[in-house]
Amino acid sequence: MYKTTIQSPDQTLAAALVNKINNKTKPLGALGQLEALALQTGLVQQTLAPQLQRPVMMVFAGDHGIVKAGVTPYPQEVTMQMVLNFLNGGAGINVFAKQNQMQVRVIDAGVNHQFEPHPELINAKIGMGTRNFLYEPAMTIVECEQALNQGVALAQAEIAQGSNVLGFGEMGIGNTSAAAAIMAVLCGLPVASCVGRGTGLDDAGLQKKTALIEQAVSKHQLNGKDALQVLATFGGFEIAMMVGAMLGAAQQRAMLLIDGFIATAALLVASRLQPAVLEYCVFSHCSDESGHRLMLQHLNATPLLNLGLRLGEGTGAALAYPLLQAAVNFLNQMASFESANVSREST
Repeated sequence: MYKTTIQSPDQTLAAALVNKINNKTKPLGALGQLEALALQTGLVQQTLAPQLQRPVMMVFAGDHGIVKAGVTPYPQEVTMQMVLNFLNGGAGINVFAKQNQMQVRVIDAGVNHQFEPHPELINAKIGMGTRNFLYEPAMTIVECEQALNQGVALAQAEIAQGSNVLGFGEMGIGNTSAAAAIMAVLCGLPVASCVGRGTGLDDAGLQKKTALIEQAVSKHQLNGKDALQVLATFGGFEIAMMVGAMLGAAQQRAMLLIDGFIATAALLVASRLQPAVLEYCVFSHCSDESGHRLMLQHLNATPLLNLGLRLGEGTGAALAYPLLQAAVNFLNQMASFESANVSREST
């Protein structure tokens, strides 16, 4: 049985952190969201001088049975092919992670392919892809909990090796359909508000995808109160494992870099299981996938970037990492009015 308890960060240091931020050589609030990030990081790490150590990007891969229904123009084999691309260093996430000195962990959570052993591939496979949720739950509760527990263990293993900031990305053809169904049920929204073009559907394809997900949501008749049941019914092994990894990272007081639509759907589930997980999250960007903005609003989240991204893989999280670095660096390195001998505004 899955069990992880997350505590909210102790707020005792908040006043001292705000005082330190306000005493930097700048007008009050002049660094905007970076000031909120500095405060958040200090509270998560329980220090006036936070440090970011050994950033890791966890990329979870899995296949989805719903692909058989025709929700995407891409064949399922692309999941496997992109995993090989990650391992060869050729994907967008490899480029952006390397640029920012982040380690990439590629995790086979449930790809419909048996990979040869590879030093850069973590084999955490729960099954050869999920079932088609148009007709039956994608996973059993047992499989779902197995994926959650595996995710917790993987995140905590990275933290045990010295990481205190983890990014979350994914790869799985069909996973925007899974995420949209999860969002619709947990947020109580119409399916049409949650479904987007995914890997590039035309208008007819979008209409078909929406109708299929509406059909599936109607069939399963879930009310959204049992997030684990919703995850098992519509999710993918990579989404479930990412949920567990987010919970495991927050339990160990790491900073979480949340990517786009799929990663935020995983976080939506995680927040229903343990609401305090949100206090450890940095929302990297608002993606171009229809529904992501609504999901961020539902979580009262303010994203750092709005670049029209919809690639997944954790690319938005990797691009946002330098902003988290900037927040920590100004808190630790920027002069105070006193140390720089700069006059304050007159009162």
